[in-house]
Amino acid sequence: MARGFGVLVLLVMGGIGVFLAIEAVPAFREWGWGFFTTEEWNPENGVLGIAAVLFGTGVIALVAMVLAFPLALGTALYISEYAAPRAKRWLIAMIDLMASVPSVIYGLVGAYLLQPEMVFVSRWIHDMFGWIPIFAVDTDPDAAVFAQSRYTASPIIAAIVVAVMVLPYACMVMREVFDQAPQGEREAAYALGSTRWGMIRSVVLPFGRGGIVGGTMLALGRALGETIAVVLILAPLFEIKVEILENGGITVPTLIATRYGESTGLQLSGLLAAGLVLFVVTLITNSIAAVIVTRSRSGASTEI
Repeated sequence: MARGFGVLVLLVMGGIGVFLAIEAVPAFREWGWGFFTTEEWNPENGVLGIAAVLFGTGVIALVAMVLAFPLALGTALYISEYAAPRAKRWLIAMIDLMASVPSVIYGLVGAYLLQPEMVFVSRWIHDMFGWIPIFAVDTDPDAAVFAQSRYTASPIIAAIVVAVMVLPYACMVMREVFDQAPQGEREAAYALGSTRWGMIRSVVLPFGRGGIVGGTMLALGRALGETIAVVLILAPLFEIKVEILENGGITVPTLIATRYGESTGLQLSGLLAAGLVLFVVTLITNSIAAVIVTRSRSGASTEI
């Protein structure tokens, strides 16, 4: 029965990939490699490309992981090694609850609660670190009239929301792996005079290295595919730009969500081709994470 369900999952995944590949053939035949190098998405003029879309997807996912990784690692270590048993149960329940909150809720919170405050934070970052390209904005932060609209609907705001959304996934994997660290090695470290932090550095973190990488990659795959929250926050802009504080950007999921209803013919094939690219990237990311966890000591059985 277990083998049958495993084969069924593989068949479903393979069927999704085959369907997307077949539907994407007209787009690849029409635009070829230009489909991957063109920034513009203008079906009225017969020009479709996902260069800006792929770049925006990568930027938001990368920034989200930079923000989420230290929080997930610190939270997992605290729950596993420092929290009292009663507090640990509550914290685990809260992390699990965060993972179950619908994406649209996070998107609404980001759009109507976080964004009005982040405008001023983005302005301060631009004022202090605007000489760095990623923190540059095409406006003067010291101007008499504050160009507030330049800082709204930006990739950084979308990335913060995505970071909060993916944090529980990374934290859960890391915590479960940390809990599996051999008790004998923990006690041996204490017997040699190690402090709790010394034991964590010498036993828990080396043992859980695979879980750390695997949880991070799992969260990255989740960040690459986030749709609704990004749609509610990010202003669509088909342009490759590294300025994360400035409004405008686009990702593969938001492109599909906003253009699918009005698409026919080659444009629909182009959207399915973009979905195929995202499907392959996410599949590769999660596969790499699974291999790393399996080959690490934390992916093997623990003997105590």
